Amino acid sequence: MEFGRISRRHLLQGGAALTLGTAFGAGAARAAGATIGFVYVGSRDDYGYNQAHAQGAAAVKKLPGFKVIEEEKVPETDAVEKTIESMINLDGATLLFPTSFGYYNPHVIKMAKKFPKLRFEHCGGLWSEKDPTNAGSYFGYIDEAQYISGIVAGYSTKSGKLGFVAAKPIPQVLRNINAFTLGAKLANPKATTQVIFTGDWSMPVKEAEATNSLIDQGVDVLTCHVDGPKTMVENAARRGAMVCGYHVNQSPLAPKAYLTGAEWNWEALYPKFVKMIAAGESIPNFYRGGLKEEIVKCSPYGEAVSAEARKHADDIKAKLVAGTYTIFKGPIMDNKGNAVITAGTDRGQTDPELEKMNYLVEGVLGATS
Repeated sequence: MEFGRISRRHLLQGGAALTLGTAFGAGAARAAGATIGFVYVGSRDDYGYNQAHAQGAAAVKKLPGFKVIEEEKVPETDAVEKTIESMINLDGATLLFPTSFGYYNPHVIKMAKKFPKLRFEHCGGLWSEKDPTNAGSYFGYIDEAQYISGIVAGYSTKSGKLGFVAAKPIPQVLRNINAFTLGAKLANPKATTQVIFTGDWSMPVKEAEATNSLIDQGVDVLTCHVDGPKTMVENAARRGAMVCGYHVNQSPLAPKAYLTGAEWNWEALYPKFVKMIAAGESIPNFYRGGLKEEIVKCSPYGEAVSAEARKHADDIKAKLVAGTYTIFKGPIMDNKGNAVITAGTDRGQTDPELEKMNYLVEGVLGATS
């Protein structure tokens, strides 16, 4: 199946390192024809979160000696346990990638305990030492790419009003909203970001309503954190607004309206994981990385992005790659007037406090509850 340009949802040193060849099953890890299972909560061609993972799976398919099986549209319920068991018992899967945030606790943890010789890699979950050692969580600092999108949006807005269509006010989503806003304010100190939460990862009707509501209120640049940005992108472009994408490159959907976007680079990470496992190498159970580690990337700039915006964004991107720039650097106030990061405090990407984020920064119009 052709997925076109495909994208969803932090590298810490921490977490107990695990010799994957052992946990994976020493024989199975190296055996030709080892089977790897990918589970998606939505459609593999959603121009979003699931498509990004499917692009990663497609990259694994190109590796010799491995078989890839996939199941899409699996809810964040015990349905994922049944899918995983089926992949293991019927297909012989020895490495599982259940990719949706809500799969991890309790479902992936339960399956990892039931199948201690197999390996479970989960996207976005917060693995801790109380969890099975044959499970692991990986994610990307995609807020770095969202920060770059914010800079571009700050230069591109004429009204100074930006919009953000978001699913749920969980730390990963709030981190993206805040990074986007801080980037925008770097370029345009008077810029604001209005947020509308839809309540779930895939709510196309509510996403369309939110997009139209934001534009009706004068917003002229929008971005999002939902599974399938297609609805927001197409509706915003139709209304004459500009967009910053998420998960994958949505520029084919709106070539003139697309400014840039925050993308996952799973097609680089998944083959890396599989090769490490096949070689019996160890990786941390808690695996994170950003632009520097090539786990995330930025979409190419659209034709509407000015030379000034490109230069500023490229300068900051280079500093993020070099590890010399901190996005969440105090003083930072929340939008209720409280100091959430005090002056003199730098919260670098590996700071665990960022994984607990429960606030919206100054400049964001909206509430977490």
